[in-house]
Amino acid sequence: MPGCAGKGVLHNDVVAERQRAEVVTTNLANADTTRTPQGGPYRRMEVVFSTEQLGGAGAAGAPLSAADQAARGVRVVNVVQDPTPPIQRYEPGNPGANAQGYVSYPSINPAEEMADLMDAARAYQLNATAVQATKSMIQSSIDLLR
Repeated sequence: MPGCAGKGVLHNDVVAERQRAEVVTTNLANADTTRTPQGGPYRRMEVVFSTEQLGGAGAAGAPLSAADQAARGVRVVNVVQDPTPPIQRYEPGNPGANAQGYVSYPSINPAEEMADLMDAARAYQLNATAVQATKSMIQSSIDLLR
C-alpha cells in the first residue's frame, strides 16, 4: 500500500500558517511601539514562504505514489523586517520626539494586518480540516482491511 505524503504536506502548511498568524498579531500588538530595546520604532515583520517537494518513502517505507511524489507543501523560510521606513509624526510634546519634534512610528497599517490575519486564519482552518479528513479516510481504509 503506498504511503500518504499528503498528510505531511498539510501538516507543514498548518504550521506555516500558524507562524504567519503569530507574526501578524505581533505586528498589530506593536503598531504604536515607538521605542524598542534595539532603539527606534518597532519594524513590521513579514513571513517568507517557500514550497518544498516531498521525497523519500511513505508509511512503513512504502514507495510514494506519483501524486504523492508531485505533492508540494509550504514551509517558512525566514521572518524578515519590512524595509518600509517608519512614519514620521509631528508631536513636539512627546518625550520620544527628535530635535525637530517628530516621532517615528512603525509603518504598520492595521487594516492590512487584519486582512492578513483573516487570510492566515482561513488557510489554517482549511488545512486543519483537510488533515482531519485525511485522517478519517486513512482510518476508514484501515477499518475496511479488518
